[in-house]
Amino acid sequence: MQAARMIGPDVAPPAMCYYEPLKGSGGKCRACLVKVTAGSEKDPRPMPKLVPACITAVQDGMIVENTVNEQVLETRKGIVEFLLLNHPLDCPVCDQAGECHLQDFSFEHGVSSTRTVEERNTFEPVDLGENIKLNMNRCILCYRCVYTADQITDGRVHGVMHRGDHAEISTYIEKAIDNDFSGNVIDVCPVGALTDKTYRFKSRVWFSKPMDAHCSCDKCSGNVTLWYRGDEVIRVTGRKNEWGELKEFICNTCRFDRKKTSDWVIEGPTNVSRHSVISANKYGAGLIKPAFPIAQAARDYKLIEDDRDRSFLTNQASLPAKK
Repeated sequence: MQAARMIGPDVAPPAMCYYEPLKGSGGKCRACLVKVTAGSEKDPRPMPKLVPACITAVQDGMIVENTVNEQVLETRKGIVEFLLLNHPLDCPVCDQAGECHLQDFSFEHGVSSTRTVEERNTFEPVDLGENIKLNMNRCILCYRCVYTADQITDGRVHGVMHRGDHAEISTYIEKAIDNDFSGNVIDVCPVGALTDKTYRFKSRVWFSKPMDAHCSCDKCSGNVTLWYRGDEVIRVTGRKNEWGELKEFICNTCRFDRKKTSDWVIEGPTNVSRHSVISANKYGAGLIKPAFPIAQAARDYKLIEDDRDRSFLTNQASLPAKK
C-alpha cells in the first residue's frame, strides 16, 4: 500500500480500514485486494490468490496488478456489495457526504443495482458521550475507531460487540466515551457512523470553506482545519493528508470548545483537490479551464470555405418597433 501511494493516487488501491498512523490497522475490509503476478526476483512465482495490499510486504522484483486485472476489478464489485449490504441510503442527509470514502469506493468500483432482498440490520442512533453520535446503520466495522481509542487514549471503553452478522460498535455497559482525545474517532471514521453532535445537520461540506489554523494548546499540537459557513466556525477537525488520514490527533478542547475565529491564528485556505466536491465554487472563474472540451474543439476544428454574398446581413432595413 505504501509503495503504491508513493507512485501516486492513480495507482494506489482503495482503503477502507487501513490507516497509516494507526499500528495494526488493515486487513479487515478487503477493499485493497490486488493480484501479485510475481512474488520477487528470487521467487518470481505468482501468489495463488488475491492479497490485501495494506498488509502485504513489498519486495524487489514484485509485480502487482491493481487496475488492469479483471479478477481484481470483479472482486472489488463484490466487496462494495458486501459493504453496502446493511448500509442505508443516507447520503442526502449524512454529514459525511462529500468526504465519504465509501461513496468514492462505490462510485469507482460498485454497480448500479443490488441483489439484496433480505431485510437490513437496523439500529437506533446512540450517544457515545456528550459530543459523539453513533449511527450503527452506517458502520462497516473497519475497527479504525477501536485502534484510535487503544493507541491515543488511556482507557478504551468501546469496541466490537457480538459476532458475525450481529457485530456492532458499542460501549461497555453503556459507558460514555469521555477522554481528552475521544473526538478523533470522528475524523478516522471513513463513513458517517461517528458524527460530531456540535456540527450535526448544520451544513453540507461543499457549502463550507476550510481554513488551516493553529493555536497554543497544552494538550495537542493545536494544528487544525476550521470549517467556515460565512463568518461562523461550524466545525473543527484535524488536518488530513491526500489520503484522508490525520496528520496529527487533536484534543477535544480544540475540536469542540474553540469555535471562534479569535481563538485561532489563521494560516490560509486548506489545500483541497480540485476533483473534490469540497472545492465546489471555491475557484475563481479565471482558474477554471475546461481542458477536455477545448482540446476536443481544437482537434476537430474544420475551416469552412464559404464565398456566399452576406452583404444583405448588414444592410437590412430596420423594422418598426412593436407597440
